[in-house]
Formats: sequence, C-alpha cells, structure tokens
Amino acid sequence: MLSVPQTVKRAYKYRFYPTPEQARLLARTFGCVRLVWNKALAERNRRYKDEGVSTSYVDTAKWLTAWKQDPDLEFLREVSNVPLQQALRQQQVAFNNFFAKRARYPRFKSKHRSRASATFQNNAFSFRDGVLRLAKMDAPLDIRWSRPLPEGAQPSTVTVSRDAAGRWFVSILVEEKIAPLPPVDRSVGVDAGITALVTLSTGEKISNPRHERADRRKLAKAQRALARKQQGSANRAKARRKVARIYARIADRRRDFLHKVTTRLVRENQTLCIENLTARNMVRNHFLARAVSDAAWYEMRSMLTYKAAWYGRALVVVDRWFPSSKLCSAHGCGHIHEPIPLNVRSWTCPACGTVHDRDVNAARNILAAGLAER
Repeated sequence: MLSVPQTVKRAYKYRFYPTPEQARLLARTFGCVRLVWNKALAERNRRYKDEGVSTSYVDTAKWLTAWKQDPDLEFLREVSNVPLQQALRQQQVAFNNFFAKRARYPRFKSKHRSRASATFQNNAFSFRDGVLRLAKMDAPLDIRWSRPLPEGAQPSTVTVSRDAAGRWFVSILVEEKIAPLPPVDRSVGVDAGITALVTLSTGEKISNPRHERADRRKLAKAQRALARKQQGSANRAKARRKVARIYARIADRRRDFLHKVTTRLVRENQTLCIENLTARNMVRNHFLARAVSDAAWYEMRSMLTYKAAWYGRALVVVDRWFPSSKLCSAHGCGHIHEPIPLNVRSWTCPACGTVHDRDVNAARNILAAGLAER
C-alpha cells in the first residue's frame, strides 16, 4: 500500500548578515512593530475597562491608519506597513487563544526582554532564484543557505528576527509535501529523565549531555562581569551580549541534540508512547528546576508530536498519574510497590522477586499502557 504525501506548512530558518543600512531599517521596523503592538493592546484594555467594548482586528487596523497620520508618529511611514499589520493580526490571534483558554492574557512587549522580529507577507518581499528582497530595501539579504528549500517552493511569509546575541535570522514559511516513512513493526516506550535524557523500553538509555552544566562556569563568570558594569554603559551592553552568546550556544547545542534523538525515535518506531510530564510544575522545585530546564522535556515532546504527524507515526501520551515507576512490569505480576524515592534507581518486586531498573521498568510500563489505549 502506497503512502500518500501530505502538504504541510514548514519554516526553514537561516542566518543572514545585513548591511549597515539594512540593519538600521530592520531595527526601526522592530521598534515600530513593538510600538504598534503596545499601543493597540493599551487601547484594547482601555476600551474594555471604560466602555465594556470588545475589539476586533478591523478596529485595530483603523487605529493604525490614524496613528500614521499623527505628526508625532509619522516615523511609522518610514517602514513597511505589512509587518505592522501582521503585529495586529498576531495580537488578535493571541486574544483568540486567550478566550479559548489555550494561552494567557497578551502582554506588553519590552524593548530588552521581548524577541525582536517582524513578519512580511508575500506582498512585502520578492523571492526568485534564491534571492530574497524585503520591502523598502534595494539590496537582497545576504543569507547563508545551510540547507536548500524544497524544489519549487514559494514562500508565503518571511519572518526576520535578531536574538539577544546580536545574530540575525530569517525564517521562510513554505508549503511542502512530506511522504510518510515506510511502516515498521516496532513500538517503544519512552521515559524522560535527568541522568538519562530518555530511557527506552528496549533497555537502552540515551544519556543527557547537560549542555547548561557544561558551560555553567563560563556563564557564571560572564554574569559576574555583567553585574559589575555600570547601568547604561557601552561596556554593560558588550557584557550583556557575551552572556547572551553563551546562552545561545547552550540552546543551539541542546536543540541540535534533541532533533537527532527525536528524528531517530520517529524513524525507528511505528508507535511511540510517552508520559504526560508537567515540566512547568517540576521547575517549581528549586532542587530540580535547573536540571529539568536543561533537559527540555517540553521541547522534546513538541518535536516528537510534529515529526510523528509528518511521517505517519502514532504518538500516544500516557496519563501523568499512571504509576509507571512503581508498577512491576514482569509478565503476569502487576504489583504496585510503595512510593520509591528519586535516589533509588533499582528495586526488587516483593511479589515476584524481579529486580527492576527504575527507568527501564517505567518505560516498559509506559509502552504497555500506551498500546492498551490505542
């Protein structure tokens, strides 16, 4: 039976190096996007508080037209109008998600703490033969094409961003046909952990590289140097970028490792069973918070979710209250042991005498529970 390719929207992210003129224009665009978002959010809040009136995207688009006529805001006309409209659309989506209880209430964007980005629709850029030009720019972006776009792909949106380390990125959204992988007769249970990032029901353990801990000394030194710099000085800005570069290196290495692990799991198994862990609650424990954040379980689950959907695999999520660690996985036993402290890595079942590795036992139970749910 042939698998039918499915069409998905997929973003390809590349690093680019702007000219000084492009950097200045993009920096102004980021500032205008942030200003429009904050002014629209403030006016939404005021209207609801004082008049009890809800606001739509059409209302905010009219406000934007009026703001651009204001002499004090005439600088809004110096940048492309499309990213400003996109900011208002994104704000409307944020409110829709809030009212649907999928997200928290939209917040104001900070100059220093928010991600600097701007999204251009296809009427605000041109793309031909690997050359990308944005609106109000004469020269194309100097992009490092680390991997090719799908053949014949036509970008629908382009998002330009600058991270805290001063690196520039362009994310190109395209429609792509992805063929499901050939079916395999294998299923696996996955238990997430800290010492071993994941333990599989096969008994294999994939160790946790602990990228943050590897650079912790270097990071602490850079943060101490930042703390000694005078507020608002050029040296403080330089020290802040140094700290940001270390964080960026940690995040890049972690993301690369997670991509390799999740891609391998999806390729090798038809069904993947994982536990519904709540990392948000676990980081409240100050003894585990740093290690849990470094393990990035939520990011790993997110990768497994969309890769399984792309490649025709099944991802089964087991209830978080399922006693995977203390349930004996020996055939025909099913004894539930008393609560086991985290520092106990193996235990013996008092009912059948089987000696269990805590993590392997949990992975096998997660697999059995996941397959039972299908």
